[in-house]
Amino acid sequence: MTGTNVFNSGGDSLFKDPLQPPAEAAGMKEEEHNRTNQDHLAQTPKQQTPGVRYAGFWMRFWAYLADLIVIGSINRLLVKPVFLYFGWDLSESGMFAPAAIAYAVVFYAYFVFMTKAFGQTLGKMIFGLRVISLEEKKLTWSTVLFREWIGRYISATIWILYAVVGFTEKKQGIHDMFADTTVIHEAESYFNPAGRQGNVSTV
Repeated sequence: MTGTNVFNSGGDSLFKDPLQPPAEAAGMKEEEHNRTNQDHLAQTPKQQTPGVRYAGFWMRFWAYLADLIVIGSINRLLVKPVFLYFGWDLSESGMFAPAAIAYAVVFYAYFVFMTKAFGQTLGKMIFGLRVISLEEKKLTWSTVLFREWIGRYISATIWILYAVVGFTEKKQGIHDMFADTTVIHEAESYFNPAGRQGNVSTV
């Protein structure tokens, strides 16, 4: 009876395939295999996507000239006829002359509203450029006002400051630095906030 019990208790192990690993060992091997696959996937380089192509000084310069032509046309079509209609003096010079104030309002309003509404002025649209924020998903009013009003006033007052665009890593002008923005080639760039690659940020 005792011998039979010993034989029966050990019989399962005697007739098992000696090449088949125990269940615990098989589980450990499977877990190790999964970890190896995960490590391999983690080390496999991700598919490269195009980065951001910043707009340099000359491209932005031509876009700005196109904007000045647009602004000049608005002044000739709207501001001057209004002044002539009411008999206001257009020849008076000085920073605080009525005509100078009206021209300044048109100048800054054009850049503010076009940039906020479209992320582009007409000049930038012509050359395929777009203003983006380096921190925000969308251009907010505060960002646009800092860039297109305060920052642009400083740059427009001291023209040489526009040249800073040619010497900064992300092609930023002084007005860009104020608002933490930059200008990119829209068709050739993929961008997300904080410098991460992805789709171009829209407004």
